[in-house]
Amino acid sequence: MGAEGYRFGLEGEYLLAEASSFRPLWYDDLAFGRLNALLERIDFEPLLEGLTLDGVELDAPHRKLMPYYVEGYGLPDADLTTNVDLLPKGIEVRTPVCPDLDTCLRVYENLYHGLQAALAQEGYRAVALAHHPTAWGFEGPQNHKRIDWWLWGQQAMTTYGPDLNVSLPDVRRGSFDWGRLQRRVNYYAPALVAFSLASPVGRGRLWEVRGRTGLSLRTYRRSLYGPAVAYHPKEQGRLEFKAFDMPADRRDFNPYFLLWLWLVLDEQAPGQADDQDRVYDLAAVARFGWESEEVAARAEEALDRAGRLLAAVGADPEPLNWLRLRLERRWVPADPIIRQMAADPSVPGLLRFLDSIERSPRAGDFERVRAETAAPV
Repeated sequence: MGAEGYRFGLEGEYLLAEASSFRPLWYDDLAFGRLNALLERIDFEPLLEGLTLDGVELDAPHRKLMPYYVEGYGLPDADLTTNVDLLPKGIEVRTPVCPDLDTCLRVYENLYHGLQAALAQEGYRAVALAHHPTAWGFEGPQNHKRIDWWLWGQQAMTTYGPDLNVSLPDVRRGSFDWGRLQRRVNYYAPALVAFSLASPVGRGRLWEVRGRTGLSLRTYRRSLYGPAVAYHPKEQGRLEFKAFDMPADRRDFNPYFLLWLWLVLDEQAPGQADDQDRVYDLAAVARFGWESEEVAARAEEALDRAGRLLAAVGADPEPLNWLRLRLERRWVPADPIIRQMAADPSVPGLLRFLDSIERSPRAGDFERVRAETAAPV
């Protein structure tokens, strides 16, 4: 099976901070109308490199189709059918459907910088952190007829993550086994997510459970409510992986995508599990990372199988080496965040630190990870 015909799209959520102070903002500091007007003014067409907005949808109360979106909690009409307003939690960058992964990542980078330039004019800065550092609970009026979607919408108000989209080629849609992919995801997703753990802060301090600092508050809180994957057969066979933490270093998107593509392609992968297994395993990974039961072995299996399969279908598996180094060193992106909070336990200081990573994704990533894993946290 080749990788030809698969298409890609990326959505990433960012919390907003005051550019001058790096004070984190939330819905009580933000207004949909102001943020949406700001996004509507962005001249995004040159950033798309000739692509149309194929695959980008217009959701009320937004009025203009664009690759940006005010993320938050919709406030609906009386019939619970159309949102008439929205309580913002942040901003989403979303690419259109792209013909290959390189184009997807490059267009996302263009859109990201376009967003930051527009936000700067209004005194904002977008920061990547998978759980809001100070906000915790949210309760809103029912905004969907399905109760589970309403509960999930409330829970998602404090979390931020990427959606990695892979669209199936026409020739595979008829024989695609969605149930089998779900069982593979249930088994391997906790190990894949371990590579991304990056939200060890909540309520303004390091997140601790039973005296131990956890690694991903987002994963811990969302796993019971939020799906790890979604399938949209009417949207060009779009498959969406939703479980990774939002990375401050955007270079992470490349190997994350490769792992998701591998899971979609590898119908012979032996791992299978139920939804309950995934929920429990994700909660453990959120707390213990690589120390969780079986997670390191599953991650190693995933990297081995992905490397072989991707090379066989003509995709470059080299970016997976970065993740292999993380596994060997038992390193997660939460580690430098924990060290930063230990050295300077202030939320604005943390957001400035993350912003410095976002502004300058550096070359020599292997050397950086080696340096950061040289000493234990």
